[in-house]
Amino acid sequence: MNDSNFSCLPLSKAMLHTLNELGFKVMTPVQVESLPHILKNRDVIAQAKTGSGKTAAFGIGVLNKLDVKKFRVQSLILCPTRELADQVAKELRRLARATHNVKILILCGGAPFGPQYGSLLHGAHIIVGTPGRVLQHLDKKYLSLKNLDTLVLDEADRMLDMGFINEIDRIIAHAPKNRQTLLFSATYPEKIMDLSSSIQVNALNIQTTSGESPNKIREYFYEVAHNNKLAMLIKVIGHHKPQNILVFCNTKIQTQDVAADLSHAGIDTLAIHGDLEQYQRTDVLVRFANKSCSVLVATDVAARGLDIKELGMVVNYDIPQDEATYTHRIGRTGRAGKEGLAVTLFTKSQTPEMRYYRNEIRRFDDIDTLNEVEEFTLTPPNVTIVLEGGKKDKVRPGDILGALTGAAGIESKYVGKIDIYDRQSYIAIDSSMIEKAYSYLKNGKIKGRTFSVWVFDQITE
Repeated sequence: MNDSNFSCLPLSKAMLHTLNELGFKVMTPVQVESLPHILKNRDVIAQAKTGSGKTAAFGIGVLNKLDVKKFRVQSLILCPTRELADQVAKELRRLARATHNVKILILCGGAPFGPQYGSLLHGAHIIVGTPGRVLQHLDKKYLSLKNLDTLVLDEADRMLDMGFINEIDRIIAHAPKNRQTLLFSATYPEKIMDLSSSIQVNALNIQTTSGESPNKIREYFYEVAHNNKLAMLIKVIGHHKPQNILVFCNTKIQTQDVAADLSHAGIDTLAIHGDLEQYQRTDVLVRFANKSCSVLVATDVAARGLDIKELGMVVNYDIPQDEATYTHRIGRTGRAGKEGLAVTLFTKSQTPEMRYYRNEIRRFDDIDTLNEVEEFTLTPPNVTIVLEGGKKDKVRPGDILGALTGAAGIESKYVGKIDIYDRQSYIAIDSSMIEKAYSYLKNGKIKGRTFSVWVFDQITE
């Protein structure tokens, strides 16, 4: 199909209107190649990177065939992490806003089981979730897939890397054989092709990565002494001065140590790893995404589902296990047409491994050529206020923004991202306005009510 306009697809007027309102003027490569076939109910396996428009591709397909009057689970979308599931559900709700009474339910671990069960009792059209929690509801017979029309596996390669293959197999055993199955993956390892052949029927294989614009990333490699690695990391940050940085380590302990050392050096840093409780993970990711934290140190698994649209630099503090992991890591910078920066630190003993990374694009430079910044520190532009009220209290972003820019008298340019969860709201405020914003939210009212509020410390302990 050569025409890349959505209007050439057999979509409802309501959907076309919504797409136009959302600014979806023309289809991305993965949408051009996959949507016509998805709309014809064909099984599709598509290779597409994050940010390629794949969520809209399967989302439009799922919503197009949805029968709102049939109040049963008609589509199941499996994601590797809660964060990705949240993003997918949010995008589906945007796409569905012209269709009345569409119920989309998130089933993920790290959230209370009881309220999810209660929501299932009231019914849902579309389930978005992680394999483990979805399987729990199936095993307890709280969830039924007997009316399932479409199964979507989003970022399937990551789910397999995280060891979800058994859960996926058991979930599929609950689903009808006569269904549409859509599989999206950033890479095509052999195990992905094996999965496709076992769960899909005559799947159309689509690979659009060659037609997608590659991220604009400058890649640097520096040899450092093992006992001087942290100082060299600070030197790299001080030289390039990015606004925010994602640092990758290979172990949980290393993430904690590096984050603590950077914080002690005056660089605002948080760590994320598998030992964090879900509420702690949410706190960390929200603060990093809303520019209330300058540096996030993470393991590969913990960073899954992290979607920061404007990330200044990625640092491989520990070299990745393979080229695919390296690609996943650095692909988080240089998005939305902006130039990104990726830095890899390696020691002399790791020099032989570097031959696999050398090419005409990547620069292997002497770290001594970087500018030395005396007493370098890095603090974020924003601070996060937490308001103890959320979706369950009917609090919306507009309510908070209206209160701050109205009664509190704070210009909108000083109010950053507002994230609303079930019982809490996270508000990013420019550091210069934090006292004024906190004072109003503590003593003023939102929708006629007073809520408890508190502020995150800028530097982690």
